[in-house]
Order: sequence, then C-alpha cells, then structure tokens
Amino acid sequence: MKYIFICYLWALLAVPVYGQSSASGVHLIPEPASMVIRNGSYIVNENTVIRYTDGMSKKNAVQLQEYLFKNYGLNLKLLSRRTEKSDPGISFVSSKAKGKESYTFKADPSVIEISGDDTGMFYGLQTLFQLIKVKGQKLEVPCLEIDDKPRYAYRGIMQDVGYHIYPVSFIKSQIEMLAKYKMNVYHWHLTEDHGWRIEIKKYPKLTSVGAYRASTQISNYVDSLNGDDHLAYGGFYTQEEIKEIVAFAAERHVTVIPEIELPGHSLAALAAYPELACGDDPGPFKVAERWGIFEDVYCAGKENTFKFLEDVLTEVMELFPSPYIHIGGDECPKERWKKCKYCQKRIKDNHLKDEFELQSYFVKRIEKFVNSKGRKIIGWDEILEGGLAPNATVMSWRTIDEGIKAAKQGHDVVMSPLSHVYFDFIQGKRELEPLAIGWGYNPLSRVYGYDPTPTVLSEKEKQHIIGVEAAIWTEHMDTYRKVEYMLYPRLMALAEIAWTFPENKDSVNFFERRLPKHLAELDRTDKIYRVPSPIGVSDTTLIGADFNLDLKVPVEGAKIYYNFEGQDARETDFLYEKPIRIILNKGERRALKSIVITPSGRRSVNTTTIFKNP
Repeated sequence: MKYIFICYLWALLAVPVYGQSSASGVHLIPEPASMVIRNGSYIVNENTVIRYTDGMSKKNAVQLQEYLFKNYGLNLKLLSRRTEKSDPGISFVSSKAKGKESYTFKADPSVIEISGDDTGMFYGLQTLFQLIKVKGQKLEVPCLEIDDKPRYAYRGIMQDVGYHIYPVSFIKSQIEMLAKYKMNVYHWHLTEDHGWRIEIKKYPKLTSVGAYRASTQISNYVDSLNGDDHLAYGGFYTQEEIKEIVAFAAERHVTVIPEIELPGHSLAALAAYPELACGDDPGPFKVAERWGIFEDVYCAGKENTFKFLEDVLTEVMELFPSPYIHIGGDECPKERWKKCKYCQKRIKDNHLKDEFELQSYFVKRIEKFVNSKGRKIIGWDEILEGGLAPNATVMSWRTIDEGIKAAKQGHDVVMSPLSHVYFDFIQGKRELEPLAIGWGYNPLSRVYGYDPTPTVLSEKEKQHIIGVEAAIWTEHMDTYRKVEYMLYPRLMALAEIAWTFPENKDSVNFFERRLPKHLAELDRTDKIYRVPSPIGVSDTTLIGADFNLDLKVPVEGAKIYYNFEGQDARETDFLYEKPIRIILNKGERRALKSIVITPSGRRSVNTTTIFKNP
C-alpha cells in the first residue's frame, strides 16, 4: 500500500513536456520524441554504481565510467546487473522492444535506467551527458522520463576533401560532434577533379600523381578567373588512416560512406591514367587547378574503364563496411562522349537513345557490380537522367523537386537541397562574412525551418524520404578552422530537423533557450564557430514608427554592445542591459550596429538592421 501511495504522488509530480524542455532546466538537442519532467534530481557521487546487463550494455557502461573519471574525477564501480528489478545506481539495459536506434531514459532520485538496442543505449548515453550538470558541490541529473526515437534513419553531413584536405584528427572531431547530436552518417567525398584522396594499392599513381595539383585558383566570391597561387597542393589518406577513422566512427555509431566520383569529376584520375579517357591516345591531363566542371571524364565506351572502377571499388568496399557506396553521378558533361567512337559504339550496340542514356548505362553497370558485393549505391540526383538504376538511392541536391520525382518513382531519397542545407553557403550579409561560394544563403534559421519531407507526397511516397544531409564543399575552405566556422552551429539545427518530429520542434525554445546553452559549452572548447547575431535583430529592413527591441544573447554568458552611429559596434559602445525603445519620424531611418562578445572572447560578425518609417 505504501508503494502504491508513493507511485501515486510521483505521478502527480509529473510534468509532460513537448518542445519545452528548457522550461525546467533541461536543454537537450535534438529535442526528444516524448519527455516527462518531474521534480527532484539524481545525485551522481563516489558511491554511485554503474550496472549493465550484457556485452552491448557494458560498452556503454564503460564509456560512462570513463567520461565521469575524465571530466569529474569520479572513479565509479562497474557491476553486472543480474536481477530483473531496478538496482540503485545507473543501469544500461539491452532491449530491442522500442526499435532500432530508439531508447528510454528514466531518472528518479535513486535510479537512472537507459534501455534500448546497442545504438539506442549509446544515444541515451549522449542524452545523459547533456543532462549532467554541476550544481554547487553536486553532480545532478534531473528526474524525468524520455521515450525517444529518430524521425529519419539517415542523418548526416557530406565532407568534401577533394578541393582541400584536412587532418585525421579533424575528421575524428567532426565524427565526435555527429555522435553527440545523434547524427549517424559521415559521407566522405574522397575523389574530385582537384585531387584523389584515397590510397588504392592496385593503382598507385592515383595518389602519387592524382593527389597533387601544381597550383590553386585564388578564391573569390564569384569563382571567376582571378589568378593562381602557384603553390603545389595535395595529400591523401592512407588505407591505414582510413581503417582508423572507420573504426573510430563505428565505436560512435556513425557510418562512414565513401564517395568515388563517376563518370564525371574524374580529371585527377585521368591525370594518373589517361587511357581511361575518350579517344585512342588521350591526354596528357593534369589535376585541376581552377574551380568548375571539366569536360574530360571517364570513357563510357572502353571496357578498361569499368575494369579500373571495379578494381577501385573493390578496394574501397574492403575498407568501408557501409551498406551504401556513393558513386557521385553529378555534373558529367557529355561533349567528349558525343565525339568518341567507343562511346558512340556503346550507344549503338546497346540501343541507347543518347548520351544521357549512356550515363544511365554507366551507373546501372556500376550498380550491378556493387550489388554483387552485397552493397547498394547512392548518387546525386543527376543519376535520374536517362533512367535510374533499379536499386539506387537518390541524394537530392539541385532542387527539392528532384527528391519528389525520385520518391514518386519509388526510390529512397536523402534530401540535401542546396536551397536549405548547403553549408558552404554564407550565413549572414556577404560583406560581413568570410569568403564563401558566390551565391546561396543558408542562415541558421533557414536550416532549422526546413522540413525534409515534402508535403506534396502521398503517405506512401513519404516513406521513401529516408533522411537528410548537409553538404560541405570546400573550394573556399583551405583550413579545417574555416570548415568549423561553416559547420557550427548549423550542425545543431540540422540534428534537430533530422531527429525530432515536426510537432516537437519549437524555434523560440531552440534559439532562445537551448542553443545558447550548447554554444556556451562550445565556447569553452578550442573549436571555431559562428557566433550568431543578437536574438531580436535580423539582417533586414524593419518598417514602422515605434520599436521596442528586447535583445537576447545567442550564447549564454555573452555580452551585447551596440550603437546607432552607422559605424562598427565596439566594446566601448552601449552595453545592452534593457529593451531599446526607438521612435522614428516620418522618413527617418537609423542603423543599429551590434556585436556579441562571448565569455571566451569570440565575437559575432557585426550585423545591421535598418529602421524605417514610410
């Protein structure tokens, strides 16, 4: 009877929360599918015991043990849980009842229990990491219940290393951040006109020749001819380095999907092996030094082309256990094929209509080979042209309509439209942003507002939208620090649209409450990130006569300085402490310039808002 009464009281204290986690001091990103917050907290101390039920749950238990020792100096005991009842302490329980990647998280004053499959328990552990807070001399976890699962099965980023290459340590740091925010795919773009970045032992010239260019275009906003730097550039990842990265990712439940571009974007390979191009005596070629699309591509009429690619893909598949192999398929000019006797013979012999169907032949043949190895292909949406390979998954990048078209044809689709999730695009006013590609604008708010599942699809067709991915093309990112700036904090917004169901999203909650907490944590690391503008202003024109601006800091602990003089805001200007009242006369306009300075000294790009009374 006493137990029943306690449970009744506990139920009365429950507060159901959907999209309002921070109201009770909980600031999870991404927002869970279902959460009930209760009063009280669980105290983690030297007497806490970490328990597990089997080998899978033990892995997560060990990770928690290591995390608490590294970050808080607690060396907690690890024990096997041998009973069905809940034991005091923190328990990991293996269970497939909720489905793949799903988990439940329950915390009361005496017990924390995380249950799910292997990946689900890992995501529950990431949730626990976000919930643990130091309060005074105590380490606390709020009492709550979470029943969580992802909206999409595929949640990733595409990292290009063809234009510029980055250290193994940076690749690992990206994977760690993906795992932290419950992302599960690292799509690695390894070959490009401008550099071949993966060691293939059967074809050593791919790296000895194809991995290096003699010079690089000096970047500018519009990719026009602007001179070269005349500096040799290049590098590649050895197979041992790749194995290390793949294993590192697997430990964090992130799948690394390799991309080997074909039939276009292949100039680096042709520089190494010119016989793979169209014609009887093609070449010589050199690794591309300027940005753009090049007409020299793999010959679709020569058998040695397919022999080469099958050999390459065989080695690739030995390195990457991913279910998908990305084969590119985008931006392949057809001019060389139109003039090539081998390609024209292939068209004639296979009763193809034109060069677009020849590309379809190319992709289908590669797909058949990849399928024979127990894998599936995924490619950019141009693989729809000329007829899509039967089992291919489409990555829709040019427009949302391409994803709709593929889904209506019954193909699985990963939405990666440049209109919303291309992270090489600028995030603010161009004159105030670092150098980026000459068109496109994807601020944090635009990423967060994107719904990857088009409403025009039927319920059955919507099932083919299996995920979302952001692309990071790197023509203008010559250092990994620049990649960090372009990735963070947009990654946090991407994580929420990939994991969280639309009914649980809340932009005010995300931008004003949860994200500032996470950026404050990021601010304490050595990572570079774009400090957002003050919440309450935007890079636009506000029309009216009377404004009452209530600004909020985008990073917890930051300060805002501002002026109306039309100059760059300085630390010596007004420190924002209360709402700003602005009354304008007819035809008057004023420029508000502001700067955010974070606790670590990082600063926002200055933003301008014009107030105008018509």
